[in-house]
Formats: sequence, C-alpha cells, structure tokens
Amino acid sequence: MDLGFPTADSRPARGMSVHFSSRTDEWPTPRWLFDALHREFGFTLDPCSTHANAKCPKHFTRVEDGLRQSWADETVWMNPPYGREIGDWMAKAYQAARDEQATVVCLVPARTDTKWWHDYAMKHEIRLLRGRLQFGDATASAPFPSAVVIMRPKTSRLGTMPAR
Repeated sequence: MDLGFPTADSRPARGMSVHFSSRTDEWPTPRWLFDALHREFGFTLDPCSTHANAKCPKHFTRVEDGLRQSWADETVWMNPPYGREIGDWMAKAYQAARDEQATVVCLVPARTDTKWWHDYAMKHEIRLLRGRLQFGDATASAPFPSAVVIMRPKTSRLGTMPAR
C-alpha cells in the first residue's frame, strides 16, 4: 500500500555505526512519518518516549514505565526501544488492543525472523516502508527495514459486527 510517504535512500550511507551501537535504543520517530500517521489515526498516547521526543501530550517515559500503565481506550503511537525488550512492548500492544480496546500503531524494525514478529505483528495489519528510515539526528539511515504494525480492537476489525 502506497501511503504517499517520502522514502529514504535504501543504500547504506557513511556514518552508520551509530545504529549498530548500544549507546541508545531510543530513536526519535521521523516527524514526517508520525505526522502522516497522526492525520490518519489521531494519536492520544505515546507510551515509550522521553520528555524531549514525545509525540503526544500524554506520554510515558522509562520512569513511568509504559509497560505497566493502562492504555485503555487510547489511540497509541508506539516507537518502542529496539533492544531486547521490543518483544515485551509488542506483547503489551497486542494485549492493549485485545483487552483494553486500544488502537496501537507500532513503528518497528521489519524483523520477520523473530518470535515477537510471528507472535504479535503477523496477527495484525502490516505496512512495510520502502527504503530505510533516518531516525532523530542520525547522519545516516538505519541499517534495517521498518514496518508499521496496526493493532486494532477486535470490535473495529472488518467482519466483526457489534452484538445487538
């Protein structure tokens, strides 16, 4: 599906070593991508941000621990930390859509060989992004492809009619 997003150059660029470092696993969302998806979804919560890079007025930092908070009835923008805990974030998004009536839009690396991808992402709408994203103030594009995974509450899925 072509969303009309600008695309990043898919060729590796100089200075990519920052993406391979463990200096941080919190990379700010590209503004153009958030703006395009916010127009479509109208986000109300950013559960895994810093105060500096939060995309919504209602947000949780590591201190508030978005994994332990309720996302009930929210429209959530989730750009989780891309380290080992990404599976925990995807499990939380899945649970929030299933049990708390949240719509969760996740920006994640397209890691189709991982357990979290098969357990959570593949059960929902997936939009693969062309090219490689450039996060925050990085001087180069990411060394991996990205995907947007949209987890909707069961009652909002096509073919599911509310009970009368």
